[in-house]
Amino acid sequence: MKARTERPPLLRELLLVAGLFLVYKFGRQLATGHTEAAFRNARHVWDLERTVLLPDEGSVQSLLLHGDSLVHTANVYYATVHFPATAAFLVWLYLRRPAHYVWARRVLAAVTAAALVLHLAFPLAPPRMLATTGLVDTGRVYGPSVYGPPQTDHLSNQFAAMPSLHFGWALMVAIGLIVATRSRWRWLWLTHPLLTLLVIVGTANHYWLDAIVATALLGLALAAVHAPRRTVSTAGRGSAQLAPAEDGVLVGAGR
Repeated sequence: MKARTERPPLLRELLLVAGLFLVYKFGRQLATGHTEAAFRNARHVWDLERTVLLPDEGSVQSLLLHGDSLVHTANVYYATVHFPATAAFLVWLYLRRPAHYVWARRVLAAVTAAALVLHLAFPLAPPRMLATTGLVDTGRVYGPSVYGPPQTDHLSNQFAAMPSLHFGWALMVAIGLIVATRSRWRWLWLTHPLLTLLVIVGTANHYWLDAIVATALLGLALAAVHAPRRTVSTAGRGSAQLAPAEDGVLVGAGR
């Protein structure tokens, strides 16, 4: 018969998410106000990308600017998909794949905690703020925008571009669904991080390096937190059971 992994208590999960959300938001606020360092680091990142011959972010943005509806759609995607997609991913795992849920939330927690440390250590202004990039702040010009003026925006840290949790979380959603399912179409989930990458770069909210660093952090987390093992059950040919995973936590917010 198929082994079952008990779901973590729902109330505890909700309390953990709420508590860790507050901790993360407080930690991000500690990184605000480092304007001079953020712009200095932004110039270094921009110059480094050109030195290593990464594509100009403007090449992606120019594609979006061919039509108002396209760039508006990209802004909507940036503003509305990040949190709901990750939440839906975790809810589905919690209900249908409890062992994978525990694994996924631990990976997301590790990535988000590492991102917070990097945000504190390396404040970075996004390319939309750096005049030398020649990029358009598409959220402000075409709408909708999720950010206000940095001087009065007390809900987010706009100098926390690296790493991009938009991309890191999207990539984990795709990897988690590929690992947790067996459909021949499951690899199509990779379109989510691909679209997210094009959106965060094309809207000038992130540099290529922000996504590269997020990928590296996710890779380290996946190496440290192993996915549930699938073993062949003796009860029936081809059936599978999951080895229990250890418990963990999830940070429920990020940029």
